[in-house]
Amino acid sequence: MKGQLKVAIQGYEGSFHHIVAHRCLGTDIAIHPCATFREVARQVETGEADYGVMAVENSIAGTILPNLGILHNARVQIVGEYYLHIRQNLMVLPGVELGDIVEVQSHPMALLQCVDFLDAHRWKLVETEDTALSARHIAEHKLRNAAAIAGDLAAELFGLEIVVPDIHSIKNNYTRFLLLRPAGQPLPSRADKASLCFKTDHEHGSLMRVLRAIENSTINMTKLQSSPIPSEPWHYMFHIDMEFDSMEEYDRVLADMERNSQQLHVYGVYKRGISTHS
Repeated sequence: MKGQLKVAIQGYEGSFHHIVAHRCLGTDIAIHPCATFREVARQVETGEADYGVMAVENSIAGTILPNLGILHNARVQIVGEYYLHIRQNLMVLPGVELGDIVEVQSHPMALLQCVDFLDAHRWKLVETEDTALSARHIAEHKLRNAAAIAGDLAAELFGLEIVVPDIHSIKNNYTRFLLLRPAGQPLPSRADKASLCFKTDHEHGSLMRVLRAIENSTINMTKLQSSPIPSEPWHYMFHIDMEFDSMEEYDRVLADMERNSQQLHVYGVYKRGISTHS
């Protein structure tokens, strides 16, 4: 439909990325499913998509390191974040009961997240490339002896019934998603968080000199993650998230960090998200 925002997501319609797109941008949007996170970034770069949604961290599994590399190399900008409470549900065609199920299909990570529930049954487990794709496959092929594990949006989109909700073993499971736009966007007036990366030399104390700029401020560093630089063996980029109350102090600290680093790149300055139960 003309005028709809185009949003690139990794995965398929009905996935957790799709849920985040709805919650951040509303339901009147055109979803562009992408096979890879790199394709999400490319579509945002080229303007094929107005926004991109990219998972970057999970409260159980940790940081998705390859996505930090995409942020570093792509001409995109973080303009927001969203913490999604990951809730996995067992869904089937209407009228199918638990006793009818022979196999359960889902992404390997979703199957692992629901291992306690699945261990109580003697179902065949089938790994697929996406949770929502599993739901769509069951709906399209009218599989009455199979169930899918996916989010509630997948059940809604593909006409399935959730027979057992919230089957994940760890109930306090969150994934942090980033909202991306092409680079060069104006900063929001109420920004209070920044994500960036920097590189230092190998001199003694070089990392501490950069971090001391944060230590001598009221800024709260909420994340520090190192990742190797593929073209420079044994050299690392350091990725940081910082929360602040004053843009002036952020600017001062950023300038100090830049003076003490070999390279510094800001991924985005934006309004922080809130991690709460949904």
